[in-house]
Amino acid sequence: MKTLRTALVACAVAIGLSGAAQAQVQNFRIAGNFAPTHSSSKAMELFKSELKRLAGGSLDVDLFPGMQLGGAKENVDAVRAGTIFGTWVGSAFMSRLVPEVEAVSLPFLFENRESAFRVMDGPVGELLEQKLGAKGFTALGWMELGSRQTTNYKRPIKTLEDFKGLKIRMQPNETHLATFRALGANPIAMDVKELYSALQQGVVDGQENPHPIIQTNRFFEVQKYISNTNHFFDFIVLVANKRQFEALKPEHKEVVKRTVKVAVDAQRKMAAEEDRAAIEDLKAKGLQFDAISPETATELRKATASIANEVRKRAGAELVDRVLAEARKQ
Repeated sequence: MKTLRTALVACAVAIGLSGAAQAQVQNFRIAGNFAPTHSSSKAMELFKSELKRLAGGSLDVDLFPGMQLGGAKENVDAVRAGTIFGTWVGSAFMSRLVPEVEAVSLPFLFENRESAFRVMDGPVGELLEQKLGAKGFTALGWMELGSRQTTNYKRPIKTLEDFKGLKIRMQPNETHLATFRALGANPIAMDVKELYSALQQGVVDGQENPHPIIQTNRFFEVQKYISNTNHFFDFIVLVANKRQFEALKPEHKEVVKRTVKVAVDAQRKMAAEEDRAAIEDLKAKGLQFDAISPETATELRKATASIANEVRKRAGAELVDRVLAEARKQ
């Protein structure tokens, strides 16, 4: 009897220790509106596995890609409210709450992705992180959404005149909207979750997104033409609820930061490869590709040159001028 009692006590202690160990695991819920096959979602899977490994099992993540917890706006609002820990989202969706983000959304700002990340990884990124922090967010990392291209189903876009009157879906970013107004289009702000049906039903004529987004969201099924307008280079920002992040143990915060860097570095490499592959796939799927000539590119830049002055009013002249100066550096 004594032996049985001793065994039962030992078993109870073991169960109690196991339960305590499980209770010590801190779990994060992070949502995104990108498809599971998108490079950013793949990078977040890497973040999940690496975080668990580096934290020795004391940290874990539940990921919800593909708009499982709502669209981009809902995800951003949920992070701010603390309903979820974080979201990875197109940076333009942060401009509703943090207009300073528009400073890196100027049209034709960056020559290439290398220039874009050189600017974002420097003092400009630090300034934007401060602005996000003032609104209750912690910016953990900046991934590539990519150079945005224009598609539509009405006509090829080869000249400035071809933009005239086209109803183009845009992100809810005033800089983006103002840019397409300057090009003569009729831009309409809309969450990406509504876009496919809007294109299918003719609510809008076209849209603008990086090649991999056009591919993974199957917009080629409801569009005819694509042009390499390269009008914006866009970022994906991984943001967390600031209160929840600051409440982490110092060693856990450090592990999160280290793991994010691993995921961001991997995503940037994947994004460059996926962009090249996606345009070839889109052509193969039937989209007519029309190259923008250097002469047309110059016309587009001239037509949108005044946008910087509008952004200065919303984001602050000092920040915008800093972004422009950093982007011009070689």
